[in-house]
Amino acid sequence: MLTPAEADAAIAAAVVRAGVEELPLPACAGRVLRQAVVAERDAPPFDRVAMDGIAIALGKPREFRVAGVQPAGTPALTLASPGDCIEVMTGAVLPVGCDTVVPVERIRQAEGGAAIEPGYEPQPWMHVHRRGSDARAGATLLAPGTRLAAPEIAIAASAGLARLAVSRQPRIAVISTGDELVEPGQPVLAHQVRRSNAYGLGAALALAGFAPAVDLHLPDREHDLRTALGRELARQDLLVLSGGVSAGRYDLVPAALAANGVRQVFHQVSQRPGRPLWFGKHPGGTLVFGLPGNPVSVLVCLARYVLPALAAFTGAPRTPRPQVALAQAYEFKAPLSCFLPVALEYDQGRTLARPRPTGGSGDFISLAGTDGFVELPPGPAMHPAGLVVPFFHW
Repeated sequence: MLTPAEADAAIAAAVVRAGVEELPLPACAGRVLRQAVVAERDAPPFDRVAMDGIAIALGKPREFRVAGVQPAGTPALTLASPGDCIEVMTGAVLPVGCDTVVPVERIRQAEGGAAIEPGYEPQPWMHVHRRGSDARAGATLLAPGTRLAAPEIAIAASAGLARLAVSRQPRIAVISTGDELVEPGQPVLAHQVRRSNAYGLGAALALAGFAPAVDLHLPDREHDLRTALGRELARQDLLVLSGGVSAGRYDLVPAALAANGVRQVFHQVSQRPGRPLWFGKHPGGTLVFGLPGNPVSVLVCLARYVLPALAAFTGAPRTPRPQVALAQAYEFKAPLSCFLPVALEYDQGRTLARPRPTGGSGDFISLAGTDGFVELPPGPAMHPAGLVVPFFHW
Protein backbone atom coordinates (compact mmCIF):
# COMPACT_ATOMS: atom_id res chain seq x y z
CA MET A 1 0.00 0.00 0.00
CA LEU A 2 1.40 3.41 -0.98
CA THR A 3 1.83 6.36 1.34
CA PRO A 4 0.19 9.66 0.27
CA ALA A 5 3.61 10.96 -0.82
CA GLU A 6 4.23 7.86 -2.93
CA ALA A 7 0.77 8.16 -4.47
CA ASP A 8 1.57 11.80 -5.28
CA ALA A 9 4.76 10.77 -7.07
CA ALA A 10 3.01 8.02 -9.05
CA ILE A 11 0.31 10.43 -10.21
CA ALA A 12 2.87 13.10 -11.16
CA ALA A 13 4.78 10.56 -13.25
CA ALA A 14 1.62 9.74 -15.20
CA VAL A 15 0.60 13.31 -16.00
CA VAL A 16 1.44 14.70 -19.45
CA ARG A 17 1.16 18.45 -19.93
CA ALA A 18 -1.79 19.69 -21.95
CA GLY A 19 -1.53 21.13 -25.42
CA VAL A 20 -1.60 24.84 -26.19
CA GLU A 21 -4.41 26.99 -27.57
CA GLU A 22 -4.54 30.69 -28.39
CA LEU A 23 -7.43 32.65 -26.91
CA PRO A 24 -8.65 36.27 -26.81
CA LEU A 25 -7.38 38.00 -23.71
CA PRO A 26 -10.77 38.14 -21.88
CA ALA A 27 -11.06 34.34 -22.18
CA CYS A 28 -7.67 33.71 -20.55
CA ALA A 29 -8.61 34.40 -16.93
CA GLY A 30 -7.68 31.41 -14.79
CA ARG A 31 -5.64 29.74 -17.53
CA VAL A 32 -1.94 28.90 -17.42
CA LEU A 33 0.30 30.97 -19.68
CA ARG A 34 2.40 29.08 -22.22
CA GLN A 35 4.35 32.00 -23.71
CA ALA A 36 6.49 34.80 -22.37
CA VAL A 37 4.89 38.24 -22.15
CA VAL A 38 7.39 41.05 -22.76
CA ALA A 39 7.03 44.79 -22.44
CA GLU A 40 6.31 46.42 -25.78
CA ARG A 41 7.51 49.81 -24.42
CA ASP A 42 9.06 51.21 -21.29
CA ALA A 43 6.63 51.10 -18.38
CA PRO A 44 5.52 53.74 -17.85
CA PRO A 45 6.23 54.83 -21.45
CA PHE A 46 6.82 58.45 -20.38
CA ASP A 47 7.41 60.49 -17.23
CA ARG A 48 3.88 60.22 -15.85
CA VAL A 49 2.19 62.74 -13.59
CA ALA A 50 1.05 60.99 -10.39
CA MET A 51 -0.98 63.81 -8.77
CA ASP A 52 -3.25 66.60 -9.94
CA GLY A 53 -1.41 69.92 -9.49
CA ILE A 54 1.14 72.06 -11.30
CA ALA A 55 4.32 70.97 -13.06
CA ILE A 56 7.29 73.28 -12.61
CA ALA A 57 11.06 73.50 -13.06
CA LEU A 58 12.68 73.60 -9.64
CA GLY A 59 14.22 76.97 -8.81
CA LYS A 60 13.65 80.15 -6.86
CA PRO A 61 10.12 81.17 -7.92
CA ARG A 62 7.21 80.19 -5.67
CA GLU A 63 4.60 82.06 -7.67
CA PHE A 64 3.87 81.19 -11.31
CA ARG A 65 1.84 82.13 -14.30
CA VAL A 66 -0.28 79.19 -15.48
CA ALA A 67 0.89 78.81 -19.07
CA GLY A 68 -1.31 75.88 -20.06
CA VAL A 69 -3.16 72.74 -19.06
CA GLN A 70 -1.84 69.19 -19.63
CA PRO A 71 -4.67 66.60 -19.42
CA ALA A 72 -4.01 62.87 -19.66
CA GLY A 73 -3.87 61.54 -23.19
CA THR A 74 -2.50 64.69 -24.86
CA PRO A 75 0.99 65.34 -26.28
CA ALA A 76 3.51 66.93 -23.92
CA LEU A 77 3.50 70.71 -23.66
CA THR A 78 6.79 72.57 -23.18
CA LEU A 79 7.55 74.88 -20.28
CA ALA A 80 8.76 78.12 -21.87
CA SER A 81 9.91 79.98 -18.75
CA PRO A 82 10.88 79.05 -15.16
CA GLY A 83 8.34 81.63 -14.02
CA ASP A 84 5.59 79.61 -15.67
CA CYS A 85 3.85 76.45 -14.57
CA ILE A 86 1.56 74.05 -16.35
CA GLU A 87 -1.55 72.66 -14.70
CA VAL A 88 -1.36 68.86 -14.92
CA MET A 89 -3.75 65.97 -14.33
CA THR A 90 -2.98 62.53 -12.92
CA GLY A 91 -1.86 60.21 -15.73
CA ALA A 92 -0.70 63.03 -18.01
CA VAL A 93 2.71 63.26 -19.67
CA LEU A 94 5.04 65.47 -17.64
CA PRO A 95 5.54 68.63 -19.70
CA VAL A 96 8.97 69.10 -21.29
CA GLY A 97 11.23 71.24 -19.11
CA CYS A 98 9.48 70.29 -15.83
CA ASP A 99 11.07 68.15 -13.14
CA THR A 100 8.52 68.03 -10.31
CA VAL A 101 4.82 68.25 -9.56
CA VAL A 102 3.30 70.28 -6.73
CA PRO A 103 -0.02 68.75 -5.65
CA VAL A 104 -3.13 70.87 -5.94
CA GLU A 105 -3.54 70.65 -2.15
CA ARG A 106 -0.19 72.52 -1.76
CA ILE A 107 -0.92 75.50 -3.98
CA ARG A 108 -3.03 78.64 -3.86
CA GLN A 109 -4.66 79.46 -7.14
CA ALA A 110 -5.64 82.90 -8.35
CA GLU A 111 -6.85 84.13 -11.73
CA GLY A 112 -4.19 82.97 -14.21
CA GLY A 113 -1.63 82.12 -11.53
CA ALA A 114 -0.61 79.67 -8.80
CA ALA A 115 1.59 79.98 -5.69
CA ILE A 116 3.21 77.26 -3.55
CA GLU A 117 1.90 77.36 0.01
CA PRO A 118 4.34 78.57 2.69
CA GLY A 119 6.47 75.84 4.25
CA TYR A 120 6.12 73.38 1.40
CA GLU A 121 9.41 72.58 -0.34
CA PRO A 122 9.15 70.72 -3.67
CA GLN A 123 11.79 68.05 -4.33
CA PRO A 124 13.09 66.74 -7.68
CA TRP A 125 10.70 64.30 -9.39
CA MET A 126 8.13 64.33 -6.61
CA HIS A 127 4.78 62.90 -7.75
CA VAL A 128 6.30 61.79 -11.04
CA HIS A 129 6.27 58.13 -12.09
CA ARG A 130 9.53 58.03 -14.03
CA ARG A 131 9.70 56.49 -17.48
CA GLY A 132 10.87 52.87 -17.40
CA SER A 133 10.90 52.69 -13.61
CA ASP A 134 8.60 49.62 -13.66
CA ALA A 135 10.06 47.83 -16.67
CA ARG A 136 12.14 48.51 -19.77
CA ALA A 137 10.99 47.69 -23.30
CA GLY A 138 11.66 44.03 -24.05
CA ALA A 139 11.78 42.96 -20.39
CA THR A 140 9.94 39.75 -19.50
CA LEU A 141 6.81 40.65 -17.58
CA LEU A 142 5.24 37.19 -17.29
CA ALA A 143 6.94 33.81 -17.67
CA PRO A 144 5.39 30.64 -19.10
CA GLY A 145 3.65 28.64 -16.38
CA THR A 146 2.06 31.70 -14.76
CA ARG A 147 -1.59 31.30 -13.76
CA LEU A 148 -3.45 34.28 -15.17
CA ALA A 149 -5.38 36.15 -12.48
CA ALA A 150 -6.56 39.77 -12.65
CA PRO A 151 -3.09 41.43 -12.32
CA GLU A 152 -1.56 39.16 -14.97
CA ILE A 153 -4.39 39.80 -17.45
CA ALA A 154 -3.91 43.55 -16.96
CA ILE A 155 -0.15 43.17 -17.49
CA ALA A 156 -0.70 41.28 -20.75
CA ALA A 157 -3.06 44.01 -21.93
CA SER A 158 -0.47 46.65 -21.05
CA ALA A 159 1.99 44.78 -23.27
CA GLY A 160 -0.40 45.22 -26.19
CA LEU A 161 -1.41 41.55 -26.46
CA ALA A 162 -4.97 40.86 -27.60
CA ARG A 163 -4.47 37.07 -27.58
CA LEU A 164 -2.37 34.69 -25.50
CA ALA A 165 -1.08 31.14 -25.83
CA VAL A 166 -2.42 29.20 -22.84
CA SER A 167 -2.80 25.58 -21.78
CA ARG A 168 -5.84 23.81 -23.13
CA GLN A 169 -8.44 23.14 -20.46
CA PRO A 170 -8.74 19.47 -19.49
CA ARG A 171 -11.83 17.59 -20.60
CA ILE A 172 -13.26 16.01 -17.45
CA ALA A 173 -16.06 13.52 -16.84
CA VAL A 174 -17.50 13.12 -13.35
CA ILE A 175 -19.04 9.66 -13.05
CA SER A 176 -20.90 8.27 -10.06
CA THR A 177 -21.91 4.62 -9.83
CA GLY A 178 -24.57 2.87 -7.78
CA ASP A 179 -28.13 1.63 -8.14
CA GLU A 180 -29.04 3.25 -4.83
CA LEU A 181 -28.50 6.83 -6.07
CA VAL A 182 -31.40 9.15 -6.91
CA GLU A 183 -31.15 12.66 -8.38
CA PRO A 184 -32.14 15.67 -6.26
CA GLY A 185 -35.70 16.67 -7.05
CA GLN A 186 -36.80 13.14 -7.93
CA PRO A 187 -38.92 10.87 -5.69
CA VAL A 188 -36.75 8.83 -3.34
CA LEU A 189 -37.61 5.51 -1.69
CA ALA A 190 -36.70 4.41 1.81
CA HIS A 191 -33.81 2.23 0.59
CA GLN A 192 -32.30 4.88 -1.70
CA VAL A 193 -29.99 7.87 -1.16
CA ARG A 194 -29.52 11.13 -2.99
CA ARG A 195 -26.81 11.44 -5.62
CA SER A 196 -24.73 14.10 -3.84
CA ASN A 197 -21.09 13.17 -4.55
CA ALA A 198 -21.28 14.26 -8.17
CA TYR A 199 -22.54 17.70 -7.19
CA GLY A 200 -19.79 18.17 -4.61
CA LEU A 201 -17.16 17.04 -7.11
CA GLY A 202 -18.52 19.30 -9.83
CA ALA A 203 -18.58 22.29 -7.50
CA ALA A 204 -15.02 21.72 -6.26
CA LEU A 205 -13.71 21.28 -9.80
CA ALA A 206 -15.54 24.38 -11.07
CA LEU A 207 -14.28 26.51 -8.17
CA ALA A 208 -10.73 25.39 -9.01
CA GLY A 209 -11.23 26.42 -12.66
CA PHE A 210 -11.83 22.92 -14.07
CA ALA A 211 -15.56 22.69 -14.74
CA PRO A 212 -16.50 19.14 -15.83
CA ALA A 213 -17.70 18.61 -19.37
CA VAL A 214 -19.71 15.47 -18.57
CA ASP A 215 -21.70 14.27 -15.55
CA LEU A 216 -22.83 10.63 -15.65
CA HIS A 217 -24.64 8.26 -13.34
CA LEU A 218 -23.98 4.60 -14.13
CA PRO A 219 -25.67 1.49 -12.70
CA ASP A 220 -23.89 -1.38 -10.97
CA ARG A 221 -23.88 -3.53 -14.11
CA GLU A 222 -20.59 -4.55 -15.66
CA HIS A 223 -21.71 -4.29 -19.28
CA ASP A 224 -23.12 -0.78 -18.81
CA LEU A 225 -20.03 0.31 -16.94
CA ARG A 226 -17.68 -1.14 -19.54
CA THR A 227 -19.56 0.49 -22.44
CA ALA A 228 -19.92 3.94 -20.90
CA LEU A 229 -16.36 4.06 -19.58
CA GLY A 230 -14.99 3.00 -22.97
CA ARG A 231 -16.86 5.87 -24.60
CA GLU A 232 -15.62 8.48 -22.11
CA LEU A 233 -12.03 7.19 -22.16
CA ALA A 234 -11.95 8.06 -25.86
CA ARG A 235 -13.32 11.57 -25.27
CA GLN A 236 -11.90 12.89 -22.01
CA ASP A 237 -8.54 13.74 -20.49
CA LEU A 238 -9.63 12.77 -17.00
CA LEU A 239 -12.31 10.54 -15.48
CA VAL A 240 -13.26 11.12 -11.85
CA LEU A 241 -15.38 8.25 -10.58
CA SER A 242 -17.01 7.86 -7.19
CA GLY A 243 -17.96 4.45 -5.88
CA GLY A 244 -17.37 0.89 -7.04
CA VAL A 245 -13.63 0.63 -6.23
CA SER A 246 -13.60 -1.27 -2.93
CA ALA A 247 -13.57 -5.06 -2.56
CA GLY A 248 -17.28 -5.94 -2.56
CA ARG A 249 -19.26 -7.99 -5.08
CA TYR A 250 -20.65 -4.87 -6.74
CA ASP A 251 -17.36 -2.95 -6.86
CA LEU A 252 -17.12 -3.45 -10.61
CA VAL A 253 -15.23 -0.34 -11.70
CA PRO A 254 -11.65 -1.74 -11.72
CA ALA A 255 -12.69 -4.70 -13.88
CA ALA A 256 -14.62 -2.45 -16.29
CA LEU A 257 -11.60 -0.15 -16.60
CA ALA A 258 -9.24 -3.09 -17.15
CA ALA A 259 -11.53 -4.39 -19.91
CA ASN A 260 -11.04 -1.02 -21.64
CA GLY A 261 -7.24 -1.25 -21.42
CA VAL A 262 -6.73 1.06 -18.46
CA ARG A 263 -3.54 0.18 -16.57
CA GLN A 264 -3.82 0.27 -12.82
CA VAL A 265 -1.04 2.42 -11.33
CA PHE A 266 -2.09 1.86 -7.72
CA HIS A 267 -5.05 0.75 -5.62
CA GLN A 268 -5.26 1.73 -1.95
CA VAL A 269 -3.32 4.41 -0.12
CA SER A 270 -2.33 4.31 3.54
CA GLN A 271 -4.72 7.05 4.63
CA ARG A 272 -8.02 7.70 6.36
CA PRO A 273 -10.45 8.53 4.91
CA GLY A 274 -10.05 7.37 1.30
CA ARG A 275 -7.98 4.22 1.68
CA PRO A 276 -9.53 2.41 -1.38
CA LEU A 277 -8.43 5.17 -3.81
CA TRP A 278 -7.75 3.76 -7.30
CA PHE A 279 -5.63 5.42 -10.02
CA GLY A 280 -4.83 4.31 -13.54
CA LYS A 281 -3.98 5.48 -17.04
CA HIS A 282 -5.41 4.57 -20.44
CA PRO A 283 -3.00 3.96 -23.37
CA GLY A 284 -4.55 6.99 -25.05
CA GLY A 285 -3.41 9.18 -22.16
CA THR A 286 -6.64 9.55 -20.18
CA LEU A 287 -6.10 9.56 -16.42
CA VAL A 288 -8.63 7.78 -14.22
CA PHE A 289 -9.27 8.45 -10.53
CA GLY A 290 -11.54 5.93 -8.85
CA LEU A 291 -12.59 7.65 -5.63
CA PRO A 292 -14.22 5.73 -2.78
CA GLY A 293 -17.97 6.22 -2.59
CA ASN A 294 -18.20 7.75 0.89
CA PRO A 295 -18.72 11.52 0.57
CA VAL A 296 -15.93 12.68 2.91
CA SER A 297 -13.46 10.37 1.15
CA VAL A 298 -14.57 11.75 -2.21
CA LEU A 299 -13.92 15.39 -1.31
CA VAL A 300 -10.66 14.63 0.50
CA CYS A 301 -9.22 12.58 -2.38
CA LEU A 302 -10.27 15.19 -4.92
CA ALA A 303 -8.47 18.00 -3.09
CA ARG A 304 -5.46 15.88 -2.11
CA TYR A 305 -4.78 14.17 -5.47
CA VAL A 306 -7.07 15.16 -8.35
CA LEU A 307 -6.73 18.96 -8.20
CA PRO A 308 -2.90 18.86 -8.04
CA ALA A 309 -2.91 16.48 -11.04
CA LEU A 310 -5.07 18.92 -13.01
CA ALA A 311 -2.76 21.79 -12.10
CA ALA A 312 0.20 19.76 -13.38
CA PHE A 313 -1.74 18.91 -16.54
CA THR A 314 -2.12 22.62 -17.33
CA GLY A 315 1.56 23.33 -16.61
CA ALA A 316 0.99 25.39 -13.47
CA PRO A 317 4.06 25.50 -11.22
CA ARG A 318 3.89 23.30 -8.13
CA THR A 319 3.67 25.67 -5.19
CA PRO A 320 4.45 24.86 -1.55
CA ARG A 321 1.47 23.60 0.40
CA PRO A 322 0.21 26.11 3.03
CA GLN A 323 1.23 25.21 6.57
CA VAL A 324 -1.01 25.74 9.58
CA ALA A 325 -0.76 24.95 13.30
CA LEU A 326 -3.23 22.74 15.15
CA ALA A 327 -5.36 24.86 17.47
CA GLN A 328 -5.78 21.96 19.87
CA ALA A 329 -4.37 18.49 20.39
CA TYR A 330 -5.87 15.65 18.38
CA GLU A 331 -5.41 11.93 18.95
CA PHE A 332 -5.35 9.53 16.00
CA LYS A 333 -4.84 5.85 16.73
CA ALA A 334 -4.59 4.19 13.29
CA PRO A 335 -1.21 3.55 11.57
CA LEU A 336 -2.39 5.63 8.60
CA SER A 337 -2.04 9.23 7.48
CA CYS A 338 -5.00 11.18 8.81
CA PHE A 339 -6.91 13.74 6.76
CA LEU A 340 -8.64 15.79 9.46
CA PRO A 341 -11.30 18.41 8.55
CA VAL A 342 -10.62 21.77 10.14
CA ALA A 343 -11.93 25.30 10.45
CA LEU A 344 -9.29 28.02 10.17
CA GLU A 345 -8.75 30.64 12.85
CA TYR A 346 -6.30 33.53 13.05
CA ASP A 347 -4.36 34.61 16.13
CA GLN A 348 -1.68 37.33 16.10
CA GLY A 349 -0.58 36.56 12.56
CA ARG A 350 -0.73 32.76 12.93
CA THR A 351 -3.15 30.56 11.02
CA LEU A 352 -4.63 27.93 13.31
CA ALA A 353 -6.58 24.81 12.32
CA ARG A 354 -9.39 23.86 14.68
CA PRO A 355 -10.15 20.12 14.34
CA ARG A 356 -13.68 19.38 13.17
CA PRO A 357 -13.74 15.56 12.97
CA THR A 358 -16.69 13.91 11.29
CA GLY A 359 -18.68 10.92 12.49
CA GLY A 360 -17.04 8.82 9.77
CA SER A 361 -16.36 9.03 6.05
CA GLY A 362 -20.10 9.01 5.34
CA ASP A 363 -20.80 12.04 7.56
CA PHE A 364 -20.35 14.83 5.06
CA ILE A 365 -22.93 17.03 6.82
CA SER A 366 -20.27 17.72 9.48
CA LEU A 367 -18.11 19.35 6.79
CA ALA A 368 -20.40 22.39 6.64
CA GLY A 369 -18.46 25.40 7.88
CA THR A 370 -15.05 23.77 7.52
CA ASP A 371 -12.37 25.28 5.28
CA GLY A 372 -10.54 22.12 4.28
CA PHE A 373 -8.42 19.50 6.00
CA VAL A 374 -4.93 18.95 7.34
CA GLU A 375 -2.69 15.93 6.78
CA LEU A 376 -1.43 14.40 10.03
CA PRO A 377 1.41 11.86 10.18
CA PRO A 378 0.46 8.21 10.71
CA GLY A 379 -0.63 7.24 14.20
CA PRO A 380 -1.00 6.03 16.79
CA ALA A 381 -0.18 9.44 18.22
CA MET A 382 -1.48 12.35 20.21
CA HIS A 383 -0.75 15.24 17.85
CA PRO A 384 -0.08 18.27 20.07
CA ALA A 385 -1.53 21.74 19.77
CA GLY A 386 0.84 23.92 17.76
CA LEU A 387 1.97 21.07 15.50
CA VAL A 388 2.59 22.55 12.02
CA VAL A 389 0.95 20.49 9.28
CA PRO A 390 0.04 20.90 5.59
CA PHE A 391 -3.41 22.28 4.79
CA PHE A 392 -5.69 21.58 1.83
CA HIS A 393 -8.65 23.78 0.87
CA TRP A 394 -11.78 21.95 -0.21
